[in-house]
Amino acid sequence: MISNLALVSNDSRISEGVQIDPFSTVFEDVEIGTGTHIHPNVTLYPGTRIGENCEIFPGAVIGVIPQDLKFDGEYTTVEIGDNTKIRECVTIHRATKDKWKTVIGSNCLLMTYVHVAHDCQIGNNVILASYVGLSGHVEIDDFAILEGKVAAQQFAKIGAHAFVGGASLIRKDIPPFIKAAREPLTFAGVNSVGLRRRGYSDEQVREIEDIYRLLYVQNNNISKGIEAILEQVPESDLRNQIVGFVQSSDKGIIRGMI
Repeated sequence: MISNLALVSNDSRISEGVQIDPFSTVFEDVEIGTGTHIHPNVTLYPGTRIGENCEIFPGAVIGVIPQDLKFDGEYTTVEIGDNTKIRECVTIHRATKDKWKTVIGSNCLLMTYVHVAHDCQIGNNVILASYVGLSGHVEIDDFAILEGKVAAQQFAKIGAHAFVGGASLIRKDIPPFIKAAREPLTFAGVNSVGLRRRGYSDEQVREIEDIYRLLYVQNNNISKGIEAILEQVPESDLRNQIVGFVQSSDKGIIRGMI
């Protein structure tokens, strides 16, 4: 159902079962999937793609052009997966020609006043708590959780199942499966509670703990830690995921506890 008090372009593509409430604006070249609910006073700019069964709350602004002086009017998009909730006053910007699309995955929750800048790539089942701010080109893998008021610098990467404590400043990459906290941001243990909630076995959790013990506790630098992991931990998908993340990090990863 589309309210008579909503402004919806005839050049937008609205699927069946979409609800658009009064005073929302849907510009041309917007796509909205089946079962999605657009609350009052939402603004969807051209290039916005929203999946099925999403819910967008009042004050959200999605698809506006990026705050990047290098942006030259190129055609870019914002793409949001299925079953994602975007709460009040969230802002999500279109991409630049670096990635061509800003992506929010499926089953995500973006709480009030979250800002997602241009070219960010956010996986599935990610939670961004209130006032999280992501600079351009940030990458967040599946099931990561950022608590309130976390701020991430450009090009930062956060691995899968990572948990970042509130009011943290992310200047370095955060490997998968860990908790990060304190200032400056440091390794604060394995996210064992979250992993078990998501079906990881005790054996898998112990393997992850062994890997990070070698990386952060028993060695005084990252290179030696990686060497120890490759020598002492049998090859597995978990080992390869962690080592691959660390070795591919351009910014370098956060440090261990001092």
